[in-house]
Amino acid sequence: MSSNYVLLTILGCSIATWIPRIFPFVISRRVDFPEWFLRFLSYIPICILTALLFQSILEIQTIGFPKLKTIEALSCVPTLFVAIRTKDLMKTVLAGVLTVALLRIFLG
Repeated sequence: MSSNYVLLTILGCSIATWIPRIFPFVISRRVDFPEWFLRFLSYIPICILTALLFQSILEIQTIGFPKLKTIEALSCVPTLFVAIRTKDLMKTVLAGVLTVALLRIFLG
């Protein structure tokens, strides 16, 4: 495999990732949305974060209900506390990562 092929593949993947993430922001800055639509959009981050949270703490099984991942579920408690207390996304993410790491060291 040539270096040019790898470089073009990385560049193509970067553009394919960049377009759907950045392009809507560029377009939305020039459009005045109605108030009801802006209220609707304000709920989307909460929905997305909740979906990501449940995806992280539940393990899908072929038969029966999803299984709870104990370490990840336990790490939600201090992470939620840090989120409520600081209201800082970076501190919340760090608290979650550190809590999972410590629980995996001591419990896992």
